Amino acid sequence: MGKIRWTEKSSLHLQAIHEYIAKDSKTYATRFIRSLIKATEKLEKMPLCGRIVPELEGYGFREVIYRNYRIVYRFRDNTIEILAVVHGAREIRKVIREEWELGQ
Repeated sequence: MGKIRWTEKSSLHLQAIHEYIAKDSKTYATRFIRSLIKATEKLEKMPLCGRIVPELEGYGFREVIYRNYRIVYRFRDNTIEILAVVHGAREIRKVIREEWELGQ
């Protein structure tokens, strides 16, 4: 059993997603973000249920998918640390490496 912690960067991702969807509907944007967050709750009981991110295999990052979004996290010290929420059309390797300053 672990505790979920959203990083500042992942919280900013949620905010940006909300703002983008809210251009059409604030109500739908709020519902979408709530559902996305709810999709991570299973990690508290099963922290390793997400698959290893294939593009970043050597780093031990895992992900759960919610609709078109990849929710990237790592599990360590009994904490599920949500690192990023990335749209599936984006190049995840680039996003993670730039934002988390990982080597090439």
